[in-house]
Amino acid sequence: MSKLANQPAPPSSDMDVDSAAAVEEKNPVRFSINVLELMREAQMQHGLRHGDYTRYRRYCTARLRRLYKSLKFLHGRGKYTRRNITESTVTDVRFLHVVFYTAERAWSHAMEKKTAGPNAPQRIYMLGRFRKAVKWAALFSQLCSIKGDSRTSLEAEAYASYMKGTLLFEQEKNIEAAMLNFKNTRTVYEELGKYGSIENQLLCRQRIEEVEPMIGFCSRKLGGSALQEHDLLDMEKEGPAYDLFKAKIEAVLSETRSQQAASMTEFNWLGRRFPITSAKTRVSILKAQQLEKDLNGAATEPIPADKKLAIFDKLFSAYHEARSCIRNDLASAGNAENIRDELNGLDKAVSAVLGLRTIERNQLLVTIAKSKFAKHWDEKNEKITKPEELVRLYDLLIQNTTDLTDLVSSGRDKNEEENAFVREYELKDLAFRAERCFYLAKSYSSVSKRAEAYALFSYAHSLADSALQELANSPHKTLIQDLEALSFNCRSNSCIEHATGIMEDESAPERLSKGVSTISLGDDKRKDTKYLLDILGSYESALGEQSAKAPCRISQFPPPFQSVPCNPIVLDMAYNTIEFPNLENRMKKEKKGLLRRFWG
Repeated sequence: MSKLANQPAPPSSDMDVDSAAAVEEKNPVRFSINVLELMREAQMQHGLRHGDYTRYRRYCTARLRRLYKSLKFLHGRGKYTRRNITESTVTDVRFLHVVFYTAERAWSHAMEKKTAGPNAPQRIYMLGRFRKAVKWAALFSQLCSIKGDSRTSLEAEAYASYMKGTLLFEQEKNIEAAMLNFKNTRTVYEELGKYGSIENQLLCRQRIEEVEPMIGFCSRKLGGSALQEHDLLDMEKEGPAYDLFKAKIEAVLSETRSQQAASMTEFNWLGRRFPITSAKTRVSILKAQQLEKDLNGAATEPIPADKKLAIFDKLFSAYHEARSCIRNDLASAGNAENIRDELNGLDKAVSAVLGLRTIERNQLLVTIAKSKFAKHWDEKNEKITKPEELVRLYDLLIQNTTDLTDLVSSGRDKNEEENAFVREYELKDLAFRAERCFYLAKSYSSVSKRAEAYALFSYAHSLADSALQELANSPHKTLIQDLEALSFNCRSNSCIEHATGIMEDESAPERLSKGVSTISLGDDKRKDTKYLLDILGSYESALGEQSAKAPCRISQFPPPFQSVPCNPIVLDMAYNTIEFPNLENRMKKEKKGLLRRFWG
């Protein structure tokens, strides 16, 4: 016993805990969060794909409620007792998510107020939300620098810099500090975009593209240089980041156009000058003219078709706004004949320019449709153009041309430029009719109506030749080349239809005799349609002919009817011969009182 007592005691469990804690302090657990991917996924899946900040704010609120409940980090039931998140609190990565989604909720609330067009009190509230988002983003960056790994810390720092730059950008008090924060964000994502997966590199590239216009806007503000309209229009894109400075761009564009419109006193159209007295009309017409310059673009860099269509939409909106201002001025002009004549002439000129741009847009749609009509199937697996669609587009062009020529020729005294313009578009109308007839013949040819197609091709050929005769001395070389190509196509297609029709007529008696020879007065031995599920044991195609448009014969649906035996009819013959016992003695007898017995 004495020997046992003198031996040293074994190490206790408390010493093990202390050593483990010491090891943990030396090598703390580092959490990893892909901040950019988390933010982008949450935003795109919950409203910001369509700019719905209210939906995203509600999602952040619901997400925070679930996180608080799962972490059991509640703030009391009866009385609210705030529980702060500090370094010692963060024992789970979900605590970092709580801070992140709180910052996102405040930011989305501020953007919701901003996109709604805030007044003075709401702007104060919006800035308060931005400040709260900056505070939570700074806390998120601080906690990630302590509890997160190096990449998480770097992404959190970029996120906090972006939030701070957003607040300063909106306040317009320290543009230089805002640009510095945006540049820090860009630098971080440029470094992060060099590593990681392809998806992560694409996200970093998108984030850099969102920050670049803000840096450019701030640099132009600081430099004091005039913001050119085409530069500002290049900044107008879609996405959450661009909603931040969309109102600022519109304000700068409006101010720039107002300064330029001060020197605009008249509108020139076909040799006529129309004075412009309204400032709103000047700004709208100037905006439309700037968009027309952007539409033409540079000769070295052609503008893609989808961007051109977007510019056309803005152009139409500007001209419609100008017409609305002119007609409001007409309503308030009273009986002043000179003013009313000037406004009517200006309205006619603006309407003519609008009709001309409508024709150009429809011609662009025809070009796009023809590019898809020429090839059977493209690489992107897009739907090919049917000839009926081109017929409809040419119907629109013919209607637009007719309306434009009627509008321009409606005046009593027309000058030489107006007469030449009307003559030019009458010839274009003839060319459009020839093109429409050609594609109408194509639609008949696609359904094997050879006689109709041949007649339409011949008529289109005559229309194209007559238009070429009228354009013999015209400077429109492109239109002449198009008509020459159309005339050649009409001639070749009419020959093809003629030959195909003769071949079909020659083979018709043979097909008829072959069909008659297969007719039998006996049993009808039709070829049964075989389905894949019925012929699994044999190698036989269930796809049909490749040229046919019939669907694959996998299984018959709905399934065919099958004969089912009917249930037997059972007649209960014993019921009529059974004598049932009398049960009156078992029936409950009603008890009657004295008066009821007396009265029976």
